[in-house]
Amino acid sequence: MTDHTAQADFPSRIGVWFNGEPWPIRDAQAIARDIEAMGFGSLFMPEGGGKDSLVQSAAYLAATDRLVIGTGIANIHFRIPTPAETGARTLAALHPGRFVLGLGVSHAPFVEKNMQGAYGKPLSTMRTYLERMNSVPADIEQGARPVRLLAALGPKMIELSGELADGAHPYLVTPEHTATTRNILGPDKWVVSEQAVAIGGNEQDQLRRAHAHVGFYTPLTNYRNSWLRQGFDETDLIPGGSDRLVRALVGMGTAEHAAASVTAHLDAGADHVVVQILGDGPSSDPRPALRELATALQL
Repeated sequence: MTDHTAQADFPSRIGVWFNGEPWPIRDAQAIARDIEAMGFGSLFMPEGGGKDSLVQSAAYLAATDRLVIGTGIANIHFRIPTPAETGARTLAALHPGRFVLGLGVSHAPFVEKNMQGAYGKPLSTMRTYLERMNSVPADIEQGARPVRLLAALGPKMIELSGELADGAHPYLVTPEHTATTRNILGPDKWVVSEQAVAIGGNEQDQLRRAHAHVGFYTPLTNYRNSWLRQGFDETDLIPGGSDRLVRALVGMGTAEHAAASVTAHLDAGADHVVVQILGDGPSSDPRPALRELATALQL
């Protein structure tokens, strides 16, 4: 393991990205316990506005023994920097080595329309936010500091994730992008990549789920620019994404094929990979597919 600035004690190098917001919290806690029992090393969650990701993190940490819990990502527009920093330190103090704070700038339509907020330049907004977090006195939960990751897609945000954070949490990227992130950050920062998979059912059903997933992101400028940098073109950025884009971003086929798409990120330089199961809607139970995947990954 690389000598990172802040430590996360992942029980294994492969974890799970799970949206528990639609689930009653006690049911979501049961899923977290099952994820731990299957041998996965983490549970990362989004923050879409329905539930507070730090509060959810506390619930998952309390329900499990070894599982690392991460925000993937906590939206910086939802909370001011001081409680973000002190809340994260508190979780790290209560559960040493088991909490990862992932932060992101979100997207202009979500911030401006849904939150009635102002969406500034992402890079300068994030830099200012991190600098304010760093100004919190060191004697508040002294010595308790979680790994801090940034949702970083472009090269400048990746560089910032190495300068003012402990690394990056790339989402909806190819293994080649993971390799680029590692090259920019060097060997001493964390790279925790996300990989979506669609297994079970026939090929057309898997493609349908994959297109529905990617289609949520195709209108968003940050992702469109990321995919163009990754070698795709405007013909791939149609609503739902082209088949070429979807097949590059989503692991499909058998559980073994999907497992290979996960380990490809490890081979490209990721320290840890979180797998997202694509089902029929956000309340779909990921556990049956995760059990297949855990077997294929030999967890």
